[in-house]
Amino acid sequence: MARISIIGAGVVGCATAWALSGRGADVTLVEQFEPGHAAGSSHGRTRIVRLAYPDPAWVALAEEALEGWRALERDSEQALLGMYGLVELCASVELTSRDVLAARGIDHRLLDERELRVLGVTLPKGWAALWQADAGVVYADRALDALLEVARSRGVRVETGRRVESLDEVDADVVVVTAGAWAPRLLPDLPVRVTRETVAYFKREGPPAPSLGELDEVTRGHAMYALHDPVHGLKAGAHHSGHEADPDTAEPADPQLVERIAGWVGARFPGVDSDPAAVETCLYTNTEDESFVLERRGRVVVGSACSGHGFKFAPAVGRRLADLALR
Repeated sequence: MARISIIGAGVVGCATAWALSGRGADVTLVEQFEPGHAAGSSHGRTRIVRLAYPDPAWVALAEEALEGWRALERDSEQALLGMYGLVELCASVELTSRDVLAARGIDHRLLDERELRVLGVTLPKGWAALWQADAGVVYADRALDALLEVARSRGVRVETGRRVESLDEVDADVVVVTAGAWAPRLLPDLPVRVTRETVAYFKREGPPAPSLGELDEVTRGHAMYALHDPVHGLKAGAHHSGHEADPDTAEPADPQLVERIAGWVGARFPGVDSDPAAVETCLYTNTEDESFVLERRGRVVVGSACSGHGFKFAPAVGRRLADLALR
């Protein structure tokens, strides 16, 4: 049996360990910090899950990943998803995910201003809002714990506090690199850039809010986003707005981005106090087109980068990396 080492215990590394453990593989998961640490990309209480993407390839992967999260709920006997729905805001109907969702038979509909007001959201004049019910949040910290717990119960070894400086030092038949912002240190030719992004939290009362994504008119990618947070009520951010960063250098939240996020929350959520209750940062490891690099190079399997939207896809990506490792 091949010996497989996974470098990096963020959500992708843990999902890969979970997938491999289900196939009886001999797996060691190596993490330079402790699982759940706040220095990388996988920490926090919630992440958006959604099927709404204007690109059919992403929708198909999101459907597969959602099935994977539900399989993890069964394996771990825990509730990990909060299906509170998603509101997609766009400058026109044509920019929404409507046509792709319709082609795949995924339930969705357009909302009017009255329905949005019930949800506590204000629609800019002339804009369109799409509702997708099979969406919401994955409880990120619980999901990470569940992946690790199930993998460990199936025999995966976890080594913490061990920083791998070179892949040559890893004694394994196959090495899976899921090191996030540290992956370029191990794979210098990886076509990625690391940025430090800012997230803000806001006091919001009442039942959990649906996730909200505002699409950019040019790229059709997420420009601004908000989602339920179980502590403060609402979490919000500006997608791909951070500066290039060194993952080993701690930095505070960007005050200009905090101001931008707060202004957007004030405009879109009139019932929410737009004075941030808390702020934090996380790292994005980005490719030019937000796609993932999933490939095998000899004994090395590459699992990067998440480009800021990878958490939701982790079960599907982990399955693909397991396939590559066992090929």
